[in-house]
Amino acid sequence: MQPREIAALLDRVGSLDGRIDRQLVDEHLAERAITRWTEALAEVPATLPDSSWDVGRAVRGYYEQRGGDNSARYRPIEPHDILAAWAPHRAGLMQRHTDPAPPVDPDNVAGYLAELRRSRAAVATGRTAPVEQHRELTAGEVDPELAERLDKIGSPIPPAVRQQLVAYRPIRAQREAAVAAGRPDPLAVACTWCGAPIGQPCRSRRMNLAGEARANRRRSPHPSRLDAAAQEVAA
Repeated sequence: MQPREIAALLDRVGSLDGRIDRQLVDEHLAERAITRWTEALAEVPATLPDSSWDVGRAVRGYYEQRGGDNSARYRPIEPHDILAAWAPHRAGLMQRHTDPAPPVDPDNVAGYLAELRRSRAAVATGRTAPVEQHRELTAGEVDPELAERLDKIGSPIPPAVRQQLVAYRPIRAQREAAVAAGRPDPLAVACTWCGAPIGQPCRSRRMNLAGEARANRRRSPHPSRLDAAAQEVAA
């Protein structure tokens, strides 16, 4: 808020609290109060365009919660009370803001981050409405150029990239290698021995004398699963 908005706010506070009103009679005290409140509430807007926030309502709410016959027991409102009332509204604005990509070259990291910070600060202080962009999934046709590229490489992941991912996806790599070598993929069927579902590796099933499982670590496919996978391919 600007000094003129703070002056109007303090005038409203004075109409609700005689203690503040008496302080504002002195010109020097009033000037100091305006300066102090302006510094504290520089990033708090007086109102929001959608009327979800009005600092005047926040002041009235403060005194309504502390009003009644015992109002003299409570201290006058302070800037931090306004900040506490504004905080949930600011959090709501930032939750709605989806951080759209700024019109800056992404390779310019410093400029890109600076623009993101600027847009977030504008939303957090009420200077700009939050931007809510939610892309919808569509069932449209695949772009012809993309379809042609997929036909050429046979997969959305190029071979060179797939090779680099082997170290991070060992189970997937083993399955692909088995299929490429003409062997059945054991993970294409569920395991009837350990109960591993399709796509998940088999598990050890060591049992103690009480019949309770002692281990559940990954292991190579059980022979019965290999047989079931071979039968699946043959069928």
